[in-house]
Amino acid sequence: MHDTRIWYTGLVALMVVERLAELLLSARNARRLRARGGVEHGAGHYPLMVILHAALFLAAPAEVFLAGRRFAPWVGLPMIVLLAGTLLLRYWVIATLGDRWCTRVIVPPGEPSIAAGPYRILRHPSYTGAVLAAAGVVITLASVAGLAVIVALVVPAYLYRIRVEEEALISGLGEEYRAYRSHTWRLIPFVF
Repeated sequence: MHDTRIWYTGLVALMVVERLAELLLSARNARRLRARGGVEHGAGHYPLMVILHAALFLAAPAEVFLAGRRFAPWVGLPMIVLLAGTLLLRYWVIATLGDRWCTRVIVPPGEPSIAAGPYRILRHPSYTGAVLAAAGVVITLASVAGLAVIVALVVPAYLYRIRVEEEALISGLGEEYRAYRSHTWRLIPFVF
């Protein structure tokens, strides 16, 4: 029996495995950043971010099975291409930041802002990639619950996190970060 819901669940499972690998890398980098005197900011909201991501990865496949959603190539294929592009963006971010990439907000003292790679254009390209990847996952099979989680919870949580991160970077890097901030977009080129 050809059931696209099974393939969709496999796609979501691959995303979960990829995110777990990112968390392992992040934990290693967090230890390194702290060893260099890095201070974590906004640690209180981190568990909420983890819960929101888990809710998204559970809600989308659950709804697809419960509502009997089927794959519509005219919607699903562009979303899979979007998903692949966002993964490439996230890997570009990770490669650009090196051991400074972390899922927590840890600012090492005395280290300059990074304005290379995708950071030449965007201040938070990892968050851009994460939100677009989440959208790609839920739109692939028209998961209304997943899209609701993104719009109502994930996007506001990221906007809060960005504010925390920017305050931490201004506190840690001062005028250098303010200057960088003045000529880059926050999340979306030419828009925001």
